[in-house]
Amino acid sequence: MFCNQCEQAAKGTGCEDFGICGKDEDVQSLQETLLYGLKGMAAYAHHARRLGKVDDSVSAFMEEALFATMTNVNFDVPSLLELVLECGKQNLRVMQLLDEGHVERYGQPAVGAVATGTRPQPGILVTGHDMVDLENLLAQVAGTDVLVYTHGEMLPAHMYPVLKNHPNLAGHYGGAWQLQKSEFEAFGGAILATTNCILEPRESYRDRVFTTRVTAVPGGTRLRGDDFASVIARAKALGPLPERTGPSLTVGFHQSVILGAAPAILEAVAKGEVTRFFVIGGCDGAEPGRNYFSDYAKNAPATSFILTLGCGKFRILDHDYGTLLGLPRLLDMGQCNNAYGAIQVAAGLAGALNCGVNDLPLTIVLSWFEQKAVAVLLTLLHLGVRNIAVGPAAPAFLSPNVFKVLQDAYGLKLTGTDALADLALV
Repeated sequence: MFCNQCEQAAKGTGCEDFGICGKDEDVQSLQETLLYGLKGMAAYAHHARRLGKVDDSVSAFMEEALFATMTNVNFDVPSLLELVLECGKQNLRVMQLLDEGHVERYGQPAVGAVATGTRPQPGILVTGHDMVDLENLLAQVAGTDVLVYTHGEMLPAHMYPVLKNHPNLAGHYGGAWQLQKSEFEAFGGAILATTNCILEPRESYRDRVFTTRVTAVPGGTRLRGDDFASVIARAKALGPLPERTGPSLTVGFHQSVILGAAPAILEAVAKGEVTRFFVIGGCDGAEPGRNYFSDYAKNAPATSFILTLGCGKFRILDHDYGTLLGLPRLLDMGQCNNAYGAIQVAAGLAGALNCGVNDLPLTIVLSWFEQKAVAVLLTLLHLGVRNIAVGPAAPAFLSPNVFKVLQDAYGLKLTGTDALADLALV
């Protein structure tokens, strides 16, 4: 453990191994897990609030949970674990609000193809997660020759009809966040970063990077409000982009779409034509070991469906998985913000089969990188979902004792180093 949150910090720098206040590494571990879960939940709650969706009980919990992590408030492992799981419960509510907000404002999601590349007109690339920023930008470029492209986790914007049908939304460009330095440099137009995940830009393109509200980078232009005139002017000044054509991507497998096909899927499960459902996705990253997830997906049996979401999907999109029951075997459910949908699909299938979620032929393999993934994991644990594999690295904030508690109670485990060997155990 390392803690420097109060004046008593050992040697004036930080307590290690044991806190002067009496806190041990397990207490510290649970407090940090709670803090990181709250941070992730705050991101989802922020998006929901911008869509007009709030719940006062969630805000009250966030206040109480933050209070519990202050110095000399709580040294009790069981009650801290209770708060950690309650964070998962509250995050479920926040993700529900966010899903409802998106659908109410932007329409019922639908499956469709998304063009990739760029056209020979001025362009703006929108990265991050905030659909309201995209909506406002599209309204302001309407009637001009400036085209807007999604990047990274903004790809699912194309499943909402209100956004997809806007004449200035031209398609998608680029992959996951860790590739942005090369992709942003090559794009050539203005760049609007609405939330995480933004990297410090290279000198070569930082003068055309714009960020919104609390998102900010050195050398970029931070916009505090919803006026994107400066972004549009920069795009026009930079001129037409090169014409590039890439493969189309299929998006739009919102929970409503998948559950709409549930009768046929359930009949196929009963006949043995569908043998398993895999959830493979989460946050992507640049460190070694993430090829595990692409290897896992590519070798999943042909009688299985693969549900994916988050930027982790970019690891597994560039493979032809074929079809099953007339549907693509790889079903892109959307952003990490759409994790609520995967939960609803699992609950819906379990209800239809009159069994628990843990009785489903379901395997969950999650890549994680930052705090929003922690919040989603806590939600799954709150719901009692067992045998989740996370990786590629173990969460450093989980002490050995805390991780063992989660292993014993929920079967939580780490991904291995050999995807095919792990897949053979399913």
